[in-house]
Parts: sequence; structure tokens; C-alpha cells
Amino acid sequence: MQTRSPFFDDLSRLMTSAAGVAQGARTEAETAFRGFVERWMAENNFVTREEFEAVREMAVRAREENEALQARLDALECKTDEA
Repeated sequence: MQTRSPFFDDLSRLMTSAAGVAQGARTEAETAFRGFVERWMAENNFVTREEFEAVREMAVRAREENEALQARLDALECKTDEA
């Protein structure tokens, strides 16, 4: 016959509670750190990935439009040189 010791039951409950507290502290620390980093990035004019990708796409389209306009200009210059 095996009996349970109240000491070990109490110790088990204490360890379970401590693990819960540690997990809560970890979550709170991660949230605080994430907030700190986001504020720091905003204060230093960093952009988000979405903003960067949007501006990058605009630059690609502008470059393509520039190349098309340059090709049209070259074609018009060739016509005026022939005339």
C-alpha cells in the first residue's frame, strides 16, 4: 500500500503554480519587448515590410514606364533624323 505524502502534494502544487507564473512572466516580457521594439522602430522612421513592398512595387512600375517612354522617345528621334 502506498500513501501520498502531503509534503509532496504541496510541493507538486507549488511547482505547478511556479511554472504557471513563469509562463505568464515570459508572455508579459515578450509583449513588453515587442512593444518597445515597435516604438523604437517608429521613432527611428523604420518602415514595415508591407510599406517597403508597396514602395518597391511602385519603383518597379516607374522604372518600366520610364523604359517604355525612353523607347518611344528613341523611336521618335529616329523618325525626325530620317526626315
